[in-house]
Parts: sequence; C-alpha cells; structure tokens
Amino acid sequence: MSSSSGSYEKYITAAASVAATAMVVRSVVSELVPYEVRDLLYAAGRYLRSRVSSRHTVVIDEAEGLSANQIYDAARTYLAARISTDMPRLRVSRVDEAQGIMVGMEQGEQMVDVHDGVEYTWSLVSRDNTTPGAASRAAGTTGAGAKARGRLEIKSFEVSFHKKHKDKALKSYLPHIVATAKAMKDQHRSLKMHMIEYDAWTAVDLRHPSTFDTLAMDKKLKQSVMDDLERFVKRKDYYKRIGRAWKRGYLLYGPPGTGKSSLIAAMANYLKFDIYDLELTEVSCNSNLRKLLVGMSNRSILVVEDIDCSIELQQREDGEKRARSSSAGEENDDKVTLSGLLNFVDGLWSTSGEERIIVFTTNYRERLDPALLRPGRMDMHIHMGYCTAESFRILARNYHSVENHAMCPEIEQLIEEVMVSPAEVAEVLMRNENSDVVLQDLLEFLKAKRKEIGESKAANENGNE
Repeated sequence: MSSSSGSYEKYITAAASVAATAMVVRSVVSELVPYEVRDLLYAAGRYLRSRVSSRHTVVIDEAEGLSANQIYDAARTYLAARISTDMPRLRVSRVDEAQGIMVGMEQGEQMVDVHDGVEYTWSLVSRDNTTPGAASRAAGTTGAGAKARGRLEIKSFEVSFHKKHKDKALKSYLPHIVATAKAMKDQHRSLKMHMIEYDAWTAVDLRHPSTFDTLAMDKKLKQSVMDDLERFVKRKDYYKRIGRAWKRGYLLYGPPGTGKSSLIAAMANYLKFDIYDLELTEVSCNSNLRKLLVGMSNRSILVVEDIDCSIELQQREDGEKRARSSSAGEENDDKVTLSGLLNFVDGLWSTSGEERIIVFTTNYRERLDPALLRPGRMDMHIHMGYCTAESFRILARNYHSVENHAMCPEIEQLIEEVMVSPAEVAEVLMRNENSDVVLQDLLEFLKAKRKEIGESKAANENGNE
C-alpha cells in the first residue's frame, strides 16, 4: 500500500511539473516570440494534427475583414435553438426588448449536432490577435488601457466531423444552417411600420396585436384570404415563368369600423412583412411617388387607406384630354395622378421589387375609378361588412373568454337585425371587465339602436306621405 501511494504521489508531482513547464513555455513564447512566428508555429501544429487525424475542422470567424461574417451569425442563431442547458457554462444575451433571451455557448464548451446522419461537434474559441496596427492605435495610452486597446479578440466557431463527410458538411450542412437561421430570424424579427416624413420613409416598430385568430370576420372569408396569401408567397418561380411581377393587390371595402386596418395588421403579422403606409396627401408629385415606392424593401405591404378621399386623383379621361392638349414629350409631374399610381401598381415600375403586397382601402367602392379595380391591380376584393353573429362570438371570446352565455342568443338575433360595426360592439365590450354586466350593456345598446332605426324609418315614411 505504501509503495502504491508513493507511486501515485510521484505521478501527480510529475504531471504538475509538466503542466507548470508548459505554462511557463507558453508565457515565454507569447512574450518573446513575434506574433507572425507564433501563427506559423500554430499553423504547423494544426497541419501535423490534420495529417494524422481522421477529423476535419471548419473554422468560422466572427468577421471577415471589416465585415461581419454572415455564416457566424447564422451558426450562433442556429446553435442557440439547439443548445443544451445542462452545459456547465452558458452565455446569455438580449439585443431587443421585443425578443426573448438568447442562450449561447461559452468559450471552451462543446456541443454535438446531428444532421443527415452525420455527427458534428461544435466549439466556441477565441484568441488574442495583437497586430502592429492595433498597437499603434493604442499609442498614447499606458498601462492596462494600452494593453486592452492594443489587443484584438477574435471569436470563432469550430465545427469538426469525420473527414469523409467534408463535401456533405460544406455543400449540405452549412447551407442548411444558413437557411434555418434565416427562417428563425424572419419568424421572430421585429416588424416595422414605415411612414412618410420629409419626402422619405421613417420606420417605427409595428406591434399591432391583430392576428387572423382574433379578427372578427367571416370564417370562410378569413380562410380564403389566408390561403391566397400562402399561395402568393410560394409562387416566386411561377410569377417568373409567366412573366409577371411578383406582387398581389387587395381591395378592402366596407363601412367604417369593420376591421380593414386590423386585417392589414393581421396580414403583416401572418407573413412577417413590413408595412409602408403611403399617405398620398404627403406626396407632392409623381416623381417623388416613384422615389418612395422604389425605396420600399421586398417582403412588404404597401397600404393606401381611404384611397377614394385621400387625394383628388385625376381621372383617366381628364388625363387623356390634357395629354392631347399639351405639347409632345411633356409630363404632368406637378401632382400625383391616377396614371402615376397605376404605373407603379402594374406598369414598368411594378418590377422594381419582389414579394410585395398592395392594399387599397375604401368605404365606398363605387366611387373608385374602374381602372383601379381590374384584376392585375386589385386581384382580390374583400368586403368588410357589419358585425354578424359569428363576428360577435369571436369578439366575446377575445374580450371576455365567453363561449356560451344566457344572453348570447338574444344578442345574436339583434345583431342580425341591426347594422352595427364590429368596432361599435368592441367598444361596448371594453366598458367593464364583468362579462354579465358588459353583455347586458350590449343588449341594451342593440335594443336602443333598433328603436332608433325604427323611429327614423317611421319618420321617413310620414315625410313621404
């Protein structure tokens, strides 16, 4: 026992001596050997290991020159969704209050990912890269400040795998990571609402909570809109093959308060598209209109609300008369005209972007120029009508989690008799948090509305006699 204990102590002492010697050598090398020579030594070591090892390693640096490495960002997003919280050390961060906490790898940790039957081992490493440029930038400072500013930390992901899978890793696995990370970012990215300010787009966060689940509209109509949107975003190759711009137009029409703006927000949340709110009264002429529309991003929704009254668009017939009376080659560019708007909707300028949706809203469809309504410009016309029994049930569930109530049948019968908008019903439902009280208020509101309509009808009949 004594001999065994003595051997163990000698082994521990020898191991500690080797480790101490290695640390001293590394420290001396770092201090005395120029970084260029160190890089050569490290590269030679890696080369020798690669020749005798069956493993292959791909290094993904955080930056490429002065530009961020998109593959590094994609790998960080991809691994964050797959990382095990059982790791001894984790790195957490959040860059946007609208998003959750991102969990990442800490330096020195490893994780394994399996894709298409191949096992990939990931690790996060960092190294100090002190360069003459960095040292010169640190000039003028002393002590810890100079040391910190003269040192550049380079972070990298390293993914290793059996070298027989090199082609699969480069041609399948890494593209899979980039595509998956893009889909994840598109799903969770903050949407933007763009508005016109000083002849340019200004963006704010779009946090409208409307979704198709909460939208108070006919179930079949709602599903047809969702199906149309899904079909549109999947048909890039189809639009290219038939020679048409990849865009889709929707006309939302109906009385005020029927949910046209809420439907637009639901479309944006469903597709993860930004919204560009085009207030035509803020645009001085056709040329400025073109600049604004060309400046839109792809995967976006252009909205022109109340198009029938937002601006006095020149009718096509009037435009033709002025064109005949004006000299050849002149363009009426001192105001926004109907022809200028239509040229972007489906003319040559309509091809300046991809995957765009155009939405016009109006309370009075009959007032619009027929040129705006034809297919290819407004492809789908959606009537947003008064509240129905089905719409009421959605609102009652949204505002009070009420599925069935003793007063619901009478309320639904009155809603079918009285023309009342979803906005009016919603306003009553928000008056009190007690569902019994608020449904009684709604019942009395609908009865008063029916009485008012009856009295108005009787007065009209007496006036006609």
